[in-house]
Amino acid sequence: MEIEKIGEVLIYFIHAPLGAIALLAGGIALVVKKGNKVHKKSGKVFYFSMLLSAMAALLIAVLPNHKSPFLFSIGLFSSYFLLSGLRSLTYKQKEVDLKMDKIIAYLIMITGITMVLYPLILERKLNVILTVFGTAGLMFGTRDLLLFRDIERLKNKWLDLHLGKMTGGYIAAITAFFVVNEILPGIWNWFVPAMVGSVYITFWRRKLNKSA
Repeated sequence: MEIEKIGEVLIYFIHAPLGAIALLAGGIALVVKKGNKVHKKSGKVFYFSMLLSAMAALLIAVLPNHKSPFLFSIGLFSSYFLLSGLRSLTYKQKEVDLKMDKIIAYLIMITGITMVLYPLILERKLNVILTVFGTAGLMFGTRDLLLFRDIERLKNKWLDLHLGKMTGGYIAAITAFFVVNEILPGIWNWFVPAMVGSVYITFWRRKLNKSA
């Protein structure tokens, strides 16, 4: 099969359909009562469909005629949020093994640095979108590593981390949808979902802290 056709198959039969399923399932998980059966089931559907869609995006973004640093970045960020969001559920256990978590944190930091330097090295200019998201990735990874030093605090914040990371994965899905379909003018497609999502995360974190 020609490389061009492989890219089209990945887009139309894997990446796009699974992305649509992730948008629907993730939306349900966000609005229903946290912890009930609907939340758990829709959350699982969101996790697996979004992770597979993100992996497909990574493959598509490196194929000839489909190369896209932006699509690759979204795929990486989605994978980071999903994997670390799932891992956060293990923090409430008595014994916590953080080897995999540290690897994920270092990888998103390396990714963030690469995103900032990539256009500077190859094109001799700063790319606003890659710089913003790259800096965010560096900050996320650094925050994770600092938090891993305090196991007791990590255990107390497992739910907060799970909510934030999984919502981050959903924000990445919404961002991809906005960018591909050009819902908003230009660069706003990249930033508005993150801004709205941040408000949602802040709301739930405050609600969790009050009930704690």
